[in-house]
Amino acid sequence: MMKKYICTTCGVQYPESNSEPEHCLICEEERQYVNPDGQSWTTHDDLVASGNYQNIIKKEEEGLYSITTTPKIGIGQTAYLIVNDGFNVLWDCITFLDAETIAFIRSLGGIQAIALSHPHYYSRQVDWAVVFDAPIYIHRYDQEWIMEPSESIRLWEGEEIELSEGLNLHRLGGHFKGGAVLHWKNGDRGKGVLLTGDIIQVVADTDWVSFMYSYPNLIPLPAGKVEEMAKKVMELPFNRLYNAFHRVIKENALLAVQRSADRYIKAVDGELFDT
Repeated sequence: MMKKYICTTCGVQYPESNSEPEHCLICEEERQYVNPDGQSWTTHDDLVASGNYQNIIKKEEEGLYSITTTPKIGIGQTAYLIVNDGFNVLWDCITFLDAETIAFIRSLGGIQAIALSHPHYYSRQVDWAVVFDAPIYIHRYDQEWIMEPSESIRLWEGEEIELSEGLNLHRLGGHFKGGAVLHWKNGDRGKGVLLTGDIIQVVADTDWVSFMYSYPNLIPLPAGKVEEMAKKVMELPFNRLYNAFHRVIKENALLAVQRSADRYIKAVDGELFDT
């Protein structure tokens, strides 16, 4: 019987096949990892049938909802739904999609676009796109990491694309070459919001962020790349920043990114401390 298998470690779904894939290409690359107990797979039908999972939907601020699955599936990231003047955007994606989640999102006007920060959060993006009849926006630089092809996928190029008025994707690179952030101009009462996945990662001290090539394997980015990312962000007006794990910089997020980049650069250049 043909099934769409989902990697239990990263939550990314693969195309229909008669048997479990031998490898998860996402997890075998150094920015992810294969579970020490070995590669394992599940299906969405199995997740639903277990009765163990549900999505927690929370209104974060006017026009913004977070969607997080409990207990955790795969990496455990949070997706965000921006409700913006009749054009709703799902930022990043999660694996679990049940009837209750579908009904709630439809009550808010559905989804007009799905936008992804990077491949670790592709999850079941194709099935979400089919349910809500929405295009998926992925930067062309990350095309090779699309495990489940679809006519719904729109590969964008360059450094910026406008999804709708006041909603723009910006390529920063770093964690992945096509790594993108979403700028929501009208968020935070018009002060601006930046949603970053973990292209820019809010750290334990939520007054700061950091940057990484591989988070699970602790491989840093070059100082020059982080400087370039910070300069691109400097051009965007925003006061608040949300990452992929429900961490938020509520005020003065633009300044937090700049001083964090400065600290990062000094650290990797050996100027911040002497050990």
